[in-house]
Amino acid sequence: MALYDFYFQQFNEKVPLTKEEQEQIQSYLTLRKIRKKQSFLQEGEVCKSYAFVNKGSLRKYSIENGNEHIIQFAIEGWTVGDLLSFLSEEPATYHIDTLEDSELVLMSKAAHDELLRTQPKYETYFRLLITGAYIALQRRHSFTLSLPVEQRYTDFVKKYPEIVQRVPQHMIASYLGLTPETLSRVRKKLAKRK
Repeated sequence: MALYDFYFQQFNEKVPLTKEEQEQIQSYLTLRKIRKKQSFLQEGEVCKSYAFVNKGSLRKYSIENGNEHIIQFAIEGWTVGDLLSFLSEEPATYHIDTLEDSELVLMSKAAHDELLRTQPKYETYFRLLITGAYIALQRRHSFTLSLPVEQRYTDFVKKYPEIVQRVPQHMIASYLGLTPETLSRVRKKLAKRK
């Protein structure tokens, strides 16, 4: 059970499980270790599992006109996948790869569908995950469109200090919708004010 302790700690914070319910859900989980800079999902593939990050970090991104646009970072305790592809079984529109050696707890589409039918607490948990993801997406959209560049960066640093320590600056720039040069100027400007 130790391999899945962190997953169930996070799960139980949202939806408390009995020991029997936890054992039932655990029987559907698989563990996957992926080395740094390896792919979890490529655009065009079907996302067959969503991942809970037990250890490590990942990024989800698209490539448009040769430019990478980071949509999400995922660190310990977060989930990541191409939700549209996972639920609809259509080809993924995103790439997902590891930024560090990572350990993922995977839930396959078949296991997910079975648990939705048989385990009401899993359905509640997944609904909370989707709701949280939608809220985060909406906040990010508003944040990118409405905030000045400096505030975008300072808000990101306040909200995700661990990501700032673990992710290269050019990737943070991509996530914020900036060029690396613009982010560098913003960081220098902010450093002068301190």
